[in-house]
Amino acid sequence: MLLGLEGHPDSRNIKTYIEKSNGYKALEKVLKGGMSPDDVINTVKASGLRGRGGAGFPTGLKWSFVPKGPGEKYLITNFDEGEPGTYKDCYISEVTPHSLVEGKIIAGYAIGAQKSYIYIRGEFYNEIKWCEQAIREAYDAGYLGENIMGSGFTHHMDVYSGAGAYICGEETGLISSLEGKKGQPKLKPPFPAVKGYLGKPTVVNNVESLAVVPWIIHNGPDAYKKFGTEKSPGTKLFNVSGPIARPGCYELPLGYPLMRFINEDCGGLIGGKKLKGLIPGGSSAPILTAKECENVTLDYESIAAAGSMLGSGAIIVIPEGVGMPDVLENLMDFYSHESCGQCTPCREGTGWLYKMSKSILKGNATKADFSRINTVANNMRGKTICVLSDAAADPARAIIAKFAHEFEPYLKG
Repeated sequence: MLLGLEGHPDSRNIKTYIEKSNGYKALEKVLKGGMSPDDVINTVKASGLRGRGGAGFPTGLKWSFVPKGPGEKYLITNFDEGEPGTYKDCYISEVTPHSLVEGKIIAGYAIGAQKSYIYIRGEFYNEIKWCEQAIREAYDAGYLGENIMGSGFTHHMDVYSGAGAYICGEETGLISSLEGKKGQPKLKPPFPAVKGYLGKPTVVNNVESLAVVPWIIHNGPDAYKKFGTEKSPGTKLFNVSGPIARPGCYELPLGYPLMRFINEDCGGLIGGKKLKGLIPGGSSAPILTAKECENVTLDYESIAAAGSMLGSGAIIVIPEGVGMPDVLENLMDFYSHESCGQCTPCREGTGWLYKMSKSILKGNATKADFSRINTVANNMRGKTICVLSDAAADPARAIIAKFAHEFEPYLKG
């Protein structure tokens, strides 16, 4: 559905996309086939597509929240992709950026937006270039601009480069940045669908969420639901990193067995290493032990039942021999650095977690510090405007709880 052009020469070219991937056929079906905006929304709803940015909120339902009728509305693609371990959106832009462009035009039609942006992380130099090239080609071919395909629908698209802040991956922080303000999240309600960019109704969708929309429109929701599970239909991109034989970006049906994926598709761990733990959905997802991974399938429900979350689908493999105190310090360093500082529990809490984890590695910690890490983490959860605070607290609690024995050699004295 997403990586059909992988390995094909000139896969980013609009001609290849049209000839080899039914490119812009879905847009033609929408604009020339008599589909109303509600028809498009209902089709995406019926497919069961869930947002691929991490939260897994139903995409069609999100679109339906936008008020009907005239007036300015905006569509924004979240291409910030700052979650450690995650590079699926980058890979989509490398393989098939036109699927994103076509998906955005269809989504814009569905919600009544004549203008959309791709908000992209500033360090993604090649990805910015690929997205801009795809947009230019779409304009030249008549798929963007005024009165597209004679339908009366107008849509314009642009790329906006961010400045490298992890917090701008949160949709309201992204909107603040796009407005030229400090990239800080906003309280909800009001939700962006009612009052978003420039105070107008706005939908923010992940790259992967939009890139699969043309496939769903072209093939129908029933074809999409043939893959995956009842509650997690379709396919998803998974990034795998760590000491395994074949790391990379994979497209799998949701519900695929986790350990079959690691051991067979990815070739298992290299050098005879044994699995100690695994982070299943980017660094903000609580770690799973090797034992907990045994019966997990790659879908929202199974991973949640195991005590973690699917998140962005970034699987980070941790082998025996890697110390969990080092993993904790590495993660807390990241979240302390990336907190925007707006909320006290996050600003102070992430700093304290980092200082305490660093103190453990230096051999300056006591047993009381382990319970203190849990106390700080508990005081951070659910008490801030966005979930960056939770994203630091949850991994910290999980690592301390599941690998406490690894911390004892570091105790003072």
